[in-house]
Amino acid sequence: MTTFSTQGLQVRSGGRWWRSAVELVSSMRFAIALLTIICVASVIGTVVKQHEPFNNYINQFGPFWARVFEALSLYSVYSAWWFLLILAFLVVSTSLCIARNLPKIVQDLRNYKENIREQALNAFGQKATAQFGEQPEQAAQRIGRTLASGGWKVKLQQRQTAQGAGWMVAAKAGGMNKIGYLAAHSAIVLICIGGLFDGDLMVRAQTWFNGKSAYTGGGMIADIKPEHRLSASNPSFRGNLFVPEGTAADNAILNQKDGVLIQELPFILELKKFIVEYYPTGMPRVFASEVVIIDKETGKREDARIEVNKPASFKGIEIYQSSFEDGGSEITLQAIGMGNPTQPFEVKGAVGTSQTMVGGNDKRTLEITNLRTINVENFGDDGKGDRGVDVRKVDLQQTLKQNLGSAQNKKEHQLRNVGPSVTYKLRDSSGQAREFNNYMLPINSGEGVPEFMFGVRANTAEPFRYLRIPADEKGELNEFLRLREALMDPALRAEAVKRYVAANAGTESPEMTEQLTASAERVLSLFAGDPALLPQARLDPNSEAARSFGLQAIAAFIEKTIPPDQQTRFGDVLLRILNGTLIELLQVERARAGLPELDLNKEQNRAFMAQAVVALSDAPLYPEPLLFHMKEFKQVQASVFQVTRSPGKWVVYLGCLFLILGVFAMLYIRERRVWVWITPTGEQGQASSATMALSSNRRNIDSDKEFAVLKDKLLGVR
Repeated sequence: MTTFSTQGLQVRSGGRWWRSAVELVSSMRFAIALLTIICVASVIGTVVKQHEPFNNYINQFGPFWARVFEALSLYSVYSAWWFLLILAFLVVSTSLCIARNLPKIVQDLRNYKENIREQALNAFGQKATAQFGEQPEQAAQRIGRTLASGGWKVKLQQRQTAQGAGWMVAAKAGGMNKIGYLAAHSAIVLICIGGLFDGDLMVRAQTWFNGKSAYTGGGMIADIKPEHRLSASNPSFRGNLFVPEGTAADNAILNQKDGVLIQELPFILELKKFIVEYYPTGMPRVFASEVVIIDKETGKREDARIEVNKPASFKGIEIYQSSFEDGGSEITLQAIGMGNPTQPFEVKGAVGTSQTMVGGNDKRTLEITNLRTINVENFGDDGKGDRGVDVRKVDLQQTLKQNLGSAQNKKEHQLRNVGPSVTYKLRDSSGQAREFNNYMLPINSGEGVPEFMFGVRANTAEPFRYLRIPADEKGELNEFLRLREALMDPALRAEAVKRYVAANAGTESPEMTEQLTASAERVLSLFAGDPALLPQARLDPNSEAARSFGLQAIAAFIEKTIPPDQQTRFGDVLLRILNGTLIELLQVERARAGLPELDLNKEQNRAFMAQAVVALSDAPLYPEPLLFHMKEFKQVQASVFQVTRSPGKWVVYLGCLFLILGVFAMLYIRERRVWVWITPTGEQGQASSATMALSSNRRNIDSDKEFAVLKDKLLGVR
């Protein structure tokens, strides 16, 4: 049997280092080591998102490890120089392994090993002997025909012995097992070559030898110079094409480590319509693009529909539906002053644009980054349970029953679309930015009246924290804004106190009237806070300035002035006074606006006032002087296509076919050889004796069964 050594080629010429290098590179152990490294690198490339902005990696891994991983090119594993070099070495190493073993395999396929000696047959584990009443030649011919009819390749050899002419019957089967070895190793070579062709090698070659370089600036694609562009005849590339609805594009973007390259295409891709359908969870179910492909040479137009896993093809370039984004939706925002005497005003913009806003010495850049028209949230028991869970009250046994029990015990999910939301950033003059996520419509969470949600976070690693403002009867912010504006006016606060005292003090005791007036003025003044401290409160929500507004200020006042045993009772009194004065404050403001008084007999209005108190208390901690509420929008969708020219994919497909055939041949085809040595016996050689042996590259229960069948058919031995 032929065995395959893990040693490499043994060259006789050259120095010791050269001979050692050739032996190492051509050895099987070296190829296996390279293949292991490639597998590990592929796992890293799968786990770590590739070609993301570097700031995303800093947020994920921290500054130190982010730069270490960048130096190792782990953010672009499949185009890293070391990955391509390992692929090239693997091609060379595996090719040398094939070249080293191919002559042995070819020789072994041709060789029947008919010269094996009788003593060697006796050393086999599977052997048998028998006596025939026929001459050796007749027995050899019979045995040869029997083996040939069973699919064996047979060769007969006559030998002279002391007893006379003996015959060796040598047969073999399962030679495809060795072909499987060649096919599997050739598959590795083909797949690696295809990977090199379709990787970044062609693009790198053009940057090395054709004077191309990555572009790092901004501006219009049409203005980018030729040294940053790759021609339409580029044999291999993989890039992204961003096309908003109603527009066309003919240049793809190839992301590089230090910038981008512009890949010119032989066609123009026009997006007529983008179609997206959603699951009840809000996840996209189907998204597709109806496009027109226009040939630049002939002007011929071809309609196509591109879906996920259903690409379009044009002149050897595959066009895949990769994802979708906002294509520059037009948005109208209402700017609302948070504690400043600022009248609401409108700001018009589009997703992906920015504009500078100046108010006195304060300068902000508004960057509208995203529009989401569908936001599906869970309002079932699971959704409620996730908010504000007290870990001290967790019942482990009950939790296990709820999550591990039968389906009928599961909590019900109530998924609901809460409407559009806009995401934007406000960047100060130093470049620092906060991100905001504001919902357009009020959300009914079951806590009274629907509330507008205004989210904010300092960086993308944090969750959004929401300011919740109750909606009025018309589902708008106007009632709350009136109340907040009145709270900032000392004259209106004084009028509200007067109305509250007149309605609650009576006329019997002037002293009680004075005490109630003083208490109402104090609690309302504490709740409103000092406007001069607003900037400091926004900077640090844990500062002393932040605790001088809202319910925090009242709590701090009680802790400083009231004995501990009376704080609870006194706090209840002050809260009743606060709620009453705020109601009167709103009635004063409504009267000034020519509106009728708010009917507090309605449960909805009472719930509005209760939630408005909390919102007024939280509003001074909002970190920006302006809040932007989305009033209307005009959505523009955009498709992100991946365009690829992959000549190496057919090489990879061929390699995969070879790999399947090779693995199948090596695993399921057993190479077997059988020898039957027949010598004459008896008078004048009219009888004969036979010794049979079977060899297999894998001895198992099947080989034992086959040997038993061969003994019966060839020797008549059971």
